Amino acid sequence: MNITDVKVFLVDEDKLRAYVTITLDACFVVRDLKVIQGGAGLFVAMPAKKRKDGTYKDIAHPLNAEMRAVLEQRVLKEYESCARDSMPRRTPAAREADW
Repeated sequence: MNITDVKVFLVDEDKLRAYVTITLDACFVVRDLKVIQGGAGLFVAMPAKKRKDGTYKDIAHPLNAEMRAVLEQRVLKEYESCARDSMPRRTPAAREADW
């Protein structure tokens, strides 16, 4: 199974950094993965549904550590690219004005 597309939707909410949609083998979409800033760095949370008892249950998730690692690496790579590209660009003259 290959991740054929990753779409990142940046947000600025406390620890939530982005929502992500992935496409698998160009034929199956999984929406609402989340990029979250945790104590040990960024991680990817799977889409989940809140149950009546207040707990959350994953709707979709990898079945093994290997696929989880592949998914997390790909999503975080795309997130970092989008976050870097969305940073405001400053001209050298504007940077010199800060001095």
